[in-house]
Amino acid sequence: MSSLYDYIIIGSGVAGLSSAQYSARSGLKTLVLDVSNPGGQAINISYLENYPGIYPAISGAEFINTLEKQTRAFGAEIKQTQVHAIDKIGRTFSIKTANGTFTSYALLIATGAIHKPLGIPGEKELLGAGVSYCATCDGPFFKNKKIVVIGGGDSACSEAIYLASLSSSVTLIHRRDTLRAQKAIIQQVEANSHITVLYNTVVSEIQGATQVTGIETENVKQRTHSHMDCDAVFIFAGMSPRTTLVSMLKTDEEGYIITNYRMETPIQGLYCAGDVRAKPFRQLITAAADGAIAAHQAQEYIHDLKHTDTGADY
Repeated sequence: MSSLYDYIIIGSGVAGLSSAQYSARSGLKTLVLDVSNPGGQAINISYLENYPGIYPAISGAEFINTLEKQTRAFGAEIKQTQVHAIDKIGRTFSIKTANGTFTSYALLIATGAIHKPLGIPGEKELLGAGVSYCATCDGPFFKNKKIVVIGGGDSACSEAIYLASLSSSVTLIHRRDTLRAQKAIIQQVEANSHITVLYNTVVSEIQGATQVTGIETENVKQRTHSHMDCDAVFIFAGMSPRTTLVSMLKTDEEGYIITNYRMETPIQGLYCAGDVRAKPFRQLITAAADGAIAAHQAQEYIHDLKHTDTGADY
């Protein structure tokens, strides 16, 4: 079965849903495809306090729920299915999924990014048994327990603050001598009496037979090793962009897809937006902006494509 749409979006995070809103509202027949429920990484945010116009803070789940309803209200379709492959045949894109093949005149890749593993002993073995990459998902299981958070960026610091509301013993471990999160978030970490920060430190092993019981650490400057008892380890060591479907596209040194400021790739009609795209700043607001720009460009591209006899020059 093949279904033709004007605009198909792969990924239902903030970039994908925002783009779907703009495209559907402009009259494009729009379809959003994702193997997971809508939300992407935003669904895991405990307190969304820096999105313009939203005050006081709400949870990421609340934000996504409203965004999804708004997107559907404008007429976009959202289907939960695994996308296996994409191809461009003549003037249209072919998207093969577990639930059939869909075609479109324009395509947006908004597949986002996933958390990077540390690759240390015990991490894989104890995943789901005290090792986690999502504080809001698993934090409540460790109320009043000893919690370790690994990382020093916005995600690690924000999640440490959230976990400190559940436990009075949260240790934030960072390999450098200063945190690299936004200043306002760092100030909250430093002011929280439930959070202890260990600088210049890496975790070399997560220990436990069937459940996390502790970690081994190394001070990278002094080259000293220590053991710490704990019940849970939350890892926020960066992200890896999901680019498998478009491995033919050029990326930066970290693997993020390179586009121009219009979200265009070298393949006409193919756009990228959100965390999968190379850019200096990744926040919900920049993801939403990327999605809106991609929809605007797709609308112009599709209009030109439908109103010319020869189509685009491929």
